[in-house]
Amino acid sequence: MKAIRRFTVRPVLPRPLRPLSDLARNLRWSWHAGTRDLFRSVDPERWAACGGDPVRLLGSVPPARLAELAGDGEFLARLTAAAEDLAEYTGGPRWYQEQSDGLPAAVAYFSPEFGITAALPQYSGGLGILAGDHLKAASDLGVPLIGVGLLYRHGYFRQSLSRDGWQQEHYPVLDPNELPLAPLARPDGTPAHVSLALPGGTSLRARIWLAQVGRVPLLLLDSDVEDNGAGERCVTDRLYGGGSEHRLLQEMLLGIGGVRAVREYCELTGHPRPEVFHTNEGHAGFLGLERIHELVTEGLDFDAALEAVRAGTVFTTHTPVPAGIDRFDRNLVARQFGQDAELPRIDVDRVLRLGAETYPGGDPGVFNMAVMGLRLAQRANGVSLLHGKVSREMFAGLWPGFDPEEVPITSVTNGVHAPTWVAPEVLRLGTRGVGERRAEEELGVGGSERWDAVRDISDEEIWELRRSLRGQLVEEVRRRLRDSWRQRGAGDAELGWIDGVLDPDVLTIGFARRVPSYKRLTLMLRDHERLRSLLLHPERPVQLVVAGKAHPADESGKRLIQELVRFADDPKVRHRIVFLPDYGMGMAQKLYPGCDIWLNNPLRPLEACGTSGMKAALNGCLNLSVLDGWWDEWFQPDFGWAIPTADGTGTGPERRDDLEAAALYDLLERRVTPRFYEKGGSTGLPDRWIEMVRRTLTHLGPKVLAGRMVREYVERLYAPAARSHRAMTVEAARELADWKARVRGGWPAVRVGHVETSSASSTAELGATLTLRVRVGLAGLAPEDVEVQAAAGRVDAEDRLTAPTTVPLKPSSHGPDTEGNWVYEGPLTLDRTGPFGYTVRVLPAHRLLASGAELGLVALPGEEPAEAAGVLMR
Repeated sequence: MKAIRRFTVRPVLPRPLRPLSDLARNLRWSWHAGTRDLFRSVDPERWAACGGDPVRLLGSVPPARLAELAGDGEFLARLTAAAEDLAEYTGGPRWYQEQSDGLPAAVAYFSPEFGITAALPQYSGGLGILAGDHLKAASDLGVPLIGVGLLYRHGYFRQSLSRDGWQQEHYPVLDPNELPLAPLARPDGTPAHVSLALPGGTSLRARIWLAQVGRVPLLLLDSDVEDNGAGERCVTDRLYGGGSEHRLLQEMLLGIGGVRAVREYCELTGHPRPEVFHTNEGHAGFLGLERIHELVTEGLDFDAALEAVRAGTVFTTHTPVPAGIDRFDRNLVARQFGQDAELPRIDVDRVLRLGAETYPGGDPGVFNMAVMGLRLAQRANGVSLLHGKVSREMFAGLWPGFDPEEVPITSVTNGVHAPTWVAPEVLRLGTRGVGERRAEEELGVGGSERWDAVRDISDEEIWELRRSLRGQLVEEVRRRLRDSWRQRGAGDAELGWIDGVLDPDVLTIGFARRVPSYKRLTLMLRDHERLRSLLLHPERPVQLVVAGKAHPADESGKRLIQELVRFADDPKVRHRIVFLPDYGMGMAQKLYPGCDIWLNNPLRPLEACGTSGMKAALNGCLNLSVLDGWWDEWFQPDFGWAIPTADGTGTGPERRDDLEAAALYDLLERRVTPRFYEKGGSTGLPDRWIEMVRRTLTHLGPKVLAGRMVREYVERLYAPAARSHRAMTVEAARELADWKARVRGGWPAVRVGHVETSSASSTAELGATLTLRVRVGLAGLAPEDVEVQAAAGRVDAEDRLTAPTTVPLKPSSHGPDTEGNWVYEGPLTLDRTGPFGYTVRVLPAHRLLASGAELGLVALPGEEPAEAAGVLMR
């Protein structure tokens, strides 16, 4: 018989054990080893069976065991200590509270997915894991962040394999009452809701669930409520599921409903209202529209409200390819914001203009979420140095007239939350010399240039640790592989071979990630025979552990998985290469520490960051990667190996894959495996390999921390955004909006006229100074509305300036000449040898702009060459 209704019966904890409930409901346990150890001691077998989820554990422990623990003095002492530690952690001052005044009172951080723990499966891949690590690091630092996302009743899909290796998707139903969540309630005890108006007079309501991530509240919106119709109840059914209209409703709920949830939460709890709103990728971009609507409702006009909202908004892009951006049919968007629908005080044409692709090659029929995100944020960033460069090039059309280098998109390289991803065994060895408290500070807050304490760990200890972790991975792989084959229909009698899969003494390579085509899951299969010879080498074998999910709609990704699975099923090599289905946080936390090499071979430069290699490095695993994402920025031969790329314009995709696969095989055969297996010194250990592990931990470890990343966000983006937000009073917003309208109206007539030079030297020699004079037509604008600049530097063969420096020029008179032109002048020092050139340009200037490129307006000299305005030295 099937139940007609399901609900959760919670246990009644004896009074002495009540703090267990608070500890279970705060997700700090997911990265705090002491709290996890406490829960494990409640019932070790049940803890393992519950997947390390304390909420499920407490729901399954028999009353007799609870009564026994309530009388166990030693357990109660540990419980009291854990509860006091959590109270001190959540209530005491941390890094943020020790900084100078001027930081934002609160920051709202919006993301479509959050990877906090496997017990709260609301993530699909790197974007969600990064968002989870961002919240955890913010908690460790004391940053007053409020996370905002959606609660998906099916989460992302669970993956299994068919007998022939084809990916199968399953969508188990998640009961919020069985998750580490609590409903946000109003004073009368009723659940807090938000509501969105839909076309046709209907509405979309969502309940607000609260997950406590250390000090950080995470608000998750859930549309599966009885007040909704059948269609509306399914809006938050699956992460990245459904068609365009379904995704659009999800993103409207995330952005618009998310702002309303933040307002409700702050009203109910007294939490400071956010001064800065951070949009993690374009999915949450509608949050800016809701904030504009709030201000319009209060009497501000649209343009002024737009300026007020932009001042306090940060936008982070995570994709290096246009195909990774959500784009909707503009008519679909217009219907959702039309008559009787959402945001009635905002004209729908203004909404559509924010997402319009108004640049060469853009599609006038689509609404681009990333474009809207950039237009609604005064500050934007990519997630690695290389990705920032790629993003500036990709979105350069929004700033016509500017070189890509000047596009106002900076970069903050991602980091990973070390307490979540470092194996306990690694942590224990690393903390032995510095103490637990100091180690917690180093991993959570960061700030050190090097971890010198690692140098005191002996070769023997490092090698024994690596072998132990490799052995644990071997056991984990065998268990998961056996489960996978049973799901594929195999009986126990067919699976005896699994006991011989992998070897704890063999060089182990890991490769685990999502499976879009650009990540090239099957590059390692390019030459089957060469791969077999590596796997089966009689003296220097390697073994591969591979995992990954293809999007349910990605048939090509599924074929890649099937190709790899079929190779790994071959009885000749299946003891050396395995594919593990259902890649997630639980598997990853075993995989990173147990591997010796972390492999990453995307098509450069399509990997925005690639944080899996960072997590591996924190566990003493060396990277073998294409120079893309973070590896392009921080690679050194001390830390691993760089796979050469064949990305010349004349190299086709097939040829490129052949060349890069061959380079990968060469590295493994000639450099990686010999170093792992060579024995040196009196210990008979691979001392050169061990030294690479030591240097990875010592020098690379401090760089890849999420604490470093969040501190950069605070100092470089959140603090400036908060200052801009405070400066953008109602009067200032109106002034700036009026000024921008006036400047845009007059700009087509702004001209750079005659340019002349006088030199302090008769020859153009290094160190000489030129005096530039330029006539500028301002078309009715005032000198304080603009900045006139000289841009100078080396030039290439086509006379294009490379890495120019800019020098402001000043008006040389108190008014325009008889022709209405202003004369500007200033010195230009010839500070570089070789081909050198300069030009002059005019930019808008206002005290409330974050960048001279913000308006995308620039006036340059015409086609006719100005006097002496060309190349000066050859």
